[in-house]
Amino acid sequence: MTARSEGLPADARAAVITCSDRSHADLRHDESGPLLATLLAELGFDVGPVMVVADDERAIANALQSAVDGGVDLVATTGGTGFAPRDVTPEATRQVIEREAPGLGEALRLHNRDRVPTTILSRAVAGVAASTLIVNLPGSTGAVRDGIAVLRPVVGHAVAQLRGADH
Repeated sequence: MTARSEGLPADARAAVITCSDRSHADLRHDESGPLLATLLAELGFDVGPVMVVADDERAIANALQSAVDGGVDLVATTGGTGFAPRDVTPEATRQVIEREAPGLGEALRLHNRDRVPTTILSRAVAGVAASTLIVNLPGSTGAVRDGIAVLRPVVGHAVAQLRGADH
């Protein structure tokens, strides 16, 4: 079980978006999205149903913007961060965010780098749109677990700051 994130407001809400052609077409069961939703709930977020979209820049950007417009505190994506031609989640995210949070992307790539050398191949980005934090995670369940380990100690503080709390 994952520990609650320190400082996370009690009414914090999160959205999870899985970016995958195969899961969107029902050719593969989505494992990383539901795991991500469960782990975010354990951190203290109220998490809605996982949204699954195709690896399409416009579809991903629309899903991200819809979540931001819905007023969630955090949008976490899973999938589409690699080198494959249809891995366009970072590009879609950059269309929506207003300010990048490069330290989060760097921390996600460095976590467990010695055990899983391919983590540095992730092109994941993080940033802020309105008062919503958006974070890209790779599409594997291991990467989702690692991503939550990185986010757990800081996401409560980030959400509180985005809501206007003092440092």
